Amino acid sequence: MRHRKGFNHLGRTASHRKAMLANMAASLILHKRITTTTAKAKALRSYVEPLITKSKDDTTHSRRVVFSYLKDKYAVSELFREISPKIVDRPGGYTRILKLGNRLGDNADMCIIELVDYNENMLESDDKKSKSTRRRRGSGKKKAVEVEQSQIPPGETVETIEAEESVEIEEAAVETEEVMDAEDTVDVERSEIPSGRTVEAVEVEEEVTEEAKEEVTEEVTEEVTEEVTEEPVATEEKPAPAEEEDEEKKEK
Repeated sequence: MRHRKGFNHLGRTASHRKAMLANMAASLILHKRITTTTAKAKALRSYVEPLITKSKDDTTHSRRVVFSYLKDKYAVSELFREISPKIVDRPGGYTRILKLGNRLGDNADMCIIELVDYNENMLESDDKKSKSTRRRRGSGKKKAVEVEQSQIPPGETVETIEAEESVEIEEAAVETEEVMDAEDTVDVERSEIPSGRTVEAVEVEEEVTEEAKEEVTEEVTEEVTEEVTEEPVATEEKPAPAEEEDEEKKEK
């Protein structure tokens, strides 16, 4: 009976299983990534991660303990020289399992087991996710104020810059109001055009009416001038002063 035995024997004897896991752990440490079945990868993860934790303490005792499991001096030196400085700040979880699908021959579930700190693509994605963290509301405002103050040129103050910005905003508002008024007038003129007529036709008719009005005014002015010239103004003739005196004497 196998009561209280929670690990996977992998269908091998104890000695075969230990030798296989030691060989796989050494390959993982040297190559940083290996392809195997999912069952073996899970067994290897529980076998190699305690050894990686042991490598954080670089002492002779730790090296001898790790060597008793791996049986490979090159893997031990790689673990203590190259891998341990990278995983000093990581509190566990040194490996990652990436599933590949089923194998064609026996339909076994295959995967890749790798060291987390040696996958550059995953590390870049983790950095991008870590940058988009939430923060308090006040911290962003303070940083924005500091950036704005650093961008102010020498010899100018915040008040002068704000006054210039307000003037620019007012000018832009005035320009927009003028444009809107012009558009409103155009819309009103277009709304007054009767249905079934175009703007060009209405403009042509207006030009024709203006020309007709000018012709009528010219004709009226010509008639008035002719009437004035035909009817002469009657003027009263005043007698000369000498003749008036002779007439007065005769009457006396």
